[in-house]
Amino acid sequence: MYTDALQGSIMFVGMTILLVATYMYLGGVNAANSALTAMSDLVPEALAAGGMTGWTSMPELGSPIWFTLVTTLVLGVGIGVLAQPQLVVRFMTAKDGRSLNRAVLVGGPFILMMTGVAFTVGALTNVYFYNAEGMIAIQAAGGNIDSVIPVFINHAMPEWFVVIFMLTLLAAAMSTLSSLFHTMGTALVCDLWGRGRECALSLRANQVGLVIMIIVSVIVAYLMPGSIIAIATTMFMGLCASAFLPIFAVAVYCKKPDPLAAQASLVVGAVAWFVYALFINTRYSNVSGLSQAVLGTPSVLGYPWNAIDPLIIALPLSALVVLILQMKRGRGMLKPQES
Repeated sequence: MYTDALQGSIMFVGMTILLVATYMYLGGVNAANSALTAMSDLVPEALAAGGMTGWTSMPELGSPIWFTLVTTLVLGVGIGVLAQPQLVVRFMTAKDGRSLNRAVLVGGPFILMMTGVAFTVGALTNVYFYNAEGMIAIQAAGGNIDSVIPVFINHAMPEWFVVIFMLTLLAAAMSTLSSLFHTMGTALVCDLWGRGRECALSLRANQVGLVIMIIVSVIVAYLMPGSIIAIATTMFMGLCASAFLPIFAVAVYCKKPDPLAAQASLVVGAVAWFVYALFINTRYSNVSGLSQAVLGTPSVLGYPWNAIDPLIIALPLSALVVLILQMKRGRGMLKPQES
């Protein structure tokens, strides 16, 4: 917990400096935001054709960009963040309900800064690069969306802040990966390989599982193409929400959670998400290439289904399954648990 607090403090300070410095470089809040609004005519043709109207306005209602923004970035990330394993691990370490209530006072502003600064500064980099080099951010980053913020920091920020931002990135990575690797290692050893084996519960076995998952993760990272961070993040969060969120809700608010209902919900949510992501949603299916290889088309359904995030379909199905089985097996409706 002390390690997480230190890493969180570094991230908070780094993002605060980044936000303040960006607005200072661009002449203040009003000047920067007004300049970004005025750049709507510089939206790339491909994005404009998809419905994007600018960096400070909503896309055209019902357009592909609108569906991506609302169902993937807003709902996918906003709901999916509640079911991330590394955050649930933190939730499970809370001593009581009062501890969680106190944590909201810290966690709320922290989450606002982490996501809000990234979204705000990411858009404002267009103003900086247009003023400095006569091009928008994606052009300055060589077409790789993942490089926009690093290129902006290297160009606009002083050397001392580059060090601070590197510490911020390391703190963010370490705080997230520590929980993820422990969760993945435990799942590999205890759930997949060691089901029913007493040796799987040993510390040594879990350490081996953790090392294996670290190696696998590094290999996957090198295999991923450019401009993948946003897509990979939304895929991960959407899958976690579809598979785990209804189970977590039942576990927290139901007096007698049913194991079979939980298992069925997990399977239905995960399978529905994978099927939709691999064969219907073109943004995800293009990354995997499975639908194109097997069926000769990136999506088996047309618009707007191929632009809707899999979460919108998979999460309700997962929730319905756990609720129906929960009631059918006589476990009762959802009720708040007693302290």
